[in-house]
Amino acid sequence: MARPIRFQYPGAIYHVMARGDGGKLIFESKEDCEVFLARLSEACSSCGWQIHAWVLMGNHFHLLLETPQANLVKGMKWLLGVFSQGWNRARGRKGHVFQGRYKSIPVNDSEADPSYFRTLADYIHLNPARAGLAGGKHGNLASYQWSSLSYYATGKHPQWLVTERVLQAFELSRDGRGRRAYLAWLESKADEGGLVSEKAQAALERGWYLGDDTFKDKLLDLKDAFIGMKMNRERAISVDALREHGERDAERLIMRFADRLGIPDDSVALEKLPKGDLGKAQMALLLARRTTVSRKWMAKRLAMGHPGSVSRQIGIIKQNEEWSQPINEIEEKFC
Repeated sequence: MARPIRFQYPGAIYHVMARGDGGKLIFESKEDCEVFLARLSEACSSCGWQIHAWVLMGNHFHLLLETPQANLVKGMKWLLGVFSQGWNRARGRKGHVFQGRYKSIPVNDSEADPSYFRTLADYIHLNPARAGLAGGKHGNLASYQWSSLSYYATGKHPQWLVTERVLQAFELSRDGRGRRAYLAWLESKADEGGLVSEKAQAALERGWYLGDDTFKDKLLDLKDAFIGMKMNRERAISVDALREHGERDAERLIMRFADRLGIPDDSVALEKLPKGDLGKAQMALLLARRTTVSRKWMAKRLAMGHPGSVSRQIGIIKQNEEWSQPINEIEEKFC
């Protein structure tokens, strides 16, 4: 599979995550955590970033990060580079600290539909509960020191941490009462093991964006926003290149998994099958989850009729556990 494209545009919100190289611990001590947060503070000050939620988890971290300017790549290169240099220097070693490239997933920033923003904030803050480090029988979730939730509890936080947006997404007041309500909500989820709903988990695992189809279309239409400047001297990627990239990925998936889904891989043979064929709809769901191709492209390539029909068929597959299971298995085993 080709490496994911970096999307940069002013005002973007991302789910940013990075893991230790080979799964090793990054935050071995209190000092490691403090140094990372100090570097994050510097990056926010330099780049104008705002952090809405964060957590450090031993061998990885999560950020709910907003970039008023299109400078995610520049800032993350500095943040991870400087932290890695110091981490290695303190241990007298060389080599990679983080595993491959960090992940950066654009998040739906619409205030009219804050559900995705809420889901991600919950997912980040509930990490310690899922790891059995805090929450439920392990004590208060907010007692976990290396999470922004501890700052939500006190109302005192660094300038680069913005708590109001999360509270607003939950339609809570921005005062102590709103913070206490948010904490109570998360503590109740922590009592249940810190799991998010299946629907929310599926959205988080989709791949290159977190939002609905409208948000996806918005991303694809932001021509200037999708000129991803590669800070390691790679050329800028145009919107046309982005679409070609997505189509190449889609073709690879079709060629690789068409037979597994019981359909041919060539367009002529696909036209002989009903537009609403189960295998076609399952393939469309796989392409929607793993690539950036449009419904229009899917409709033509898979011979499914109108793009709207593609969306309806995808929705039907999503709602049927038996029909969506083959796609879940493909993603788990091969993607």
